[in-house]
Amino acid sequence: MKLSKAIQNCTDDPMLSYRALARQAQERGIEVIGLDNSQPDSSTSDVFFAAAGAYVPEKLDYAPAKGLSIMAEALQNFYRRRGMNYALEDILVTAGASEALMFAMQCILDPDSEVIVPEPFYLSLRTVITVCGGQIRPLFTTPEEDYNYATREKIEALITPETRAILLCNPCNPTGKVLTRPEMQLIANIVKERGLWLIVDETYREFVYDGEADSFGQLPSLEQQLVLVDSASNSFSLGGARVGALITKNREFMRASAKLAQARRSVATLNQVAAAELYLMDDSAFSARRADYARRRDLCLEAMRAIPGVVCAEPSGALFLMARLPVDDTGRFQKWLLEEFDLDGQTILMAPGSCFYSTYGCGRSEVRISYVVEEQTLLRAMEILAEALRRYPGALRG
Repeated sequence: MKLSKAIQNCTDDPMLSYRALARQAQERGIEVIGLDNSQPDSSTSDVFFAAAGAYVPEKLDYAPAKGLSIMAEALQNFYRRRGMNYALEDILVTAGASEALMFAMQCILDPDSEVIVPEPFYLSLRTVITVCGGQIRPLFTTPEEDYNYATREKIEALITPETRAILLCNPCNPTGKVLTRPEMQLIANIVKERGLWLIVDETYREFVYDGEADSFGQLPSLEQQLVLVDSASNSFSLGGARVGALITKNREFMRASAKLAQARRSVATLNQVAAAELYLMDDSAFSARRADYARRRDLCLEAMRAIPGVVCAEPSGALFLMARLPVDDTGRFQKWLLEEFDLDGQTILMAPGSCFYSTYGCGRSEVRISYVVEEQTLLRAMEILAEALRRYPGALRG
């Protein structure tokens, strides 16, 4: 018996091996401070649990394949408050952003179709694109240039007859890069001129610390080529509920994605009922959380830049920063941190940069750090990192 070539071309999550080492360190009595997480540590609102508890139907039925009307209406209202007018027919409720991205790729890719993706990128995208038969065309960036990629020269150099789409995460996981409005308009112009899809994961839109949180949905010229991906996982600390959305004014695309929704039947009814109430909450609920993570971002950035040899781009959004460390291989460094190093019984777990690159050999000196731990723990983690770099035999001196 054989497995498909598409699935054989997919790789395992590289973080699995490091998390296994972290568990072994914990079994030895070492406290491991996790800086590898990609979801907020703030509490889920009681509004969600109250709404779930209040929903007591006689029978818990399947939801419609495209989502419950109350969920779609809540999303419609949420986007309207952000200056975007979507009809209910433009919204498909999904099981988180991951399913939305999978649906999008299944709708637009043929074997060997190409998708331009700024690199480094969220590591699951490799599997999503590969299993749909596509190829990633990485748009290479570096911490020295603040992971900037929005130039006509860089983007157009990668467009070929096989290019189907540009896929962005804005704000970006893993870099925290946030596009400016002129950069967004430049990308919009390119996809219009070249007849490409623009798929944008905006799941971290509520975590923008410098300036306004703009959306590609606010650009009227993109109505037929833009597909937005959203999720309640980060905005509302609701990762376990698996509620997201695929949003586009392109009705042909929406009809195609509805076929996939029908095949998987529905997103959990109870979760939609409860999540809808969160999208109807006053937007002031985001302010305190945003200020909290902005403080953590600033603390982490200041501490990182104080470490000799570290190059750290300033993230404007999301929950992460990427940095270049003075080591030749952050994968080996992370392994050493978990197997051979501790500072007074503590060590740290980061995500080695190579996890976020498809270009062989790239990212080997970089790490992603998630500032989703409380401030004192974060500062302690920075102390541990600084001391580890002083002691690490493979550190690059000079």
